[in-house]
Amino acid sequence: MSGLPGLSRLDHIGFTVPDLAEARTFLVDVLGCEYMYSLGPFRHDDGPWMKEHLNVHPRAVMEQLHFFRCGGQAVFEVFQYAAPDQHAEVPRNSDIGGHHVALYVEDLDAAVAYLRERGVEVLGEPTASRGPSEGQRWVYFLAPWGMQFELVSYPDGKAFDRAGA
Repeated sequence: MSGLPGLSRLDHIGFTVPDLAEARTFLVDVLGCEYMYSLGPFRHDDGPWMKEHLNVHPRAVMEQLHFFRCGGQAVFEVFQYAAPDQHAEVPRNSDIGGHHVALYVEDLDAAVAYLRERGVEVLGEPTASRGPSEGQRWVYFLAPWGMQFELVSYPDGKAFDRAGA
């Protein structure tokens, strides 16, 4: 067997937001995540600990972080930092380090309608995948701070799943 020894699953996804209260409202009240607990602040005013361990400016302050459970399994670790060299621009998918978080839903149309009713910016209309992902529909939406999320749904499976059956 090759690869990382002992790897068994995804544990959590961490991301930084400009306002933890806004993020908590969005994650709990709109997406339906469960708030779990908070930690922080963390800082090291002497030495390079923050740079060595977290790859941030040595004087960065991790003001607080919140943990959320989503869908009974995924855990989001959401940070709010203050740092002398902090960038405020949210990366796009096309940027190096760009990313998105994909959430599975059973009824994509109902989920899109729900988001739009709550004023969430949904990017375009749902798209039907082709090729190995045929059977899947997806659409992107934005968190209030601009981070990209995606809804995906494939209640009857994807073509690559059916081909192997």
